[in-house]
Amino acid sequence: MNNKILRFQEVTELTGLSRSTIWRKERLGVFPKRKQLGLNSVGWLESDIQSWVEKLPCSNIYKGAA
Repeated sequence: MNNKILRFQEVTELTGLSRSTIWRKERLGVFPKRKQLGLNSVGWLESDIQSWVEKLPCSNIYKGAA
């Protein structure tokens, strides 16, 4: 697993979630916790974000199409 640190912009691009949604899901305990990198900076482990994305349920939007 890759342990690169992702910043907010990279996490929003990978997940499609806004900053406020990430914050809300974090507080509910359904999104990986951020790591404090410095006084005014945070990040997430890429492996944590990838695991979270992989555990998302798949959409059935295209189920009938073929």
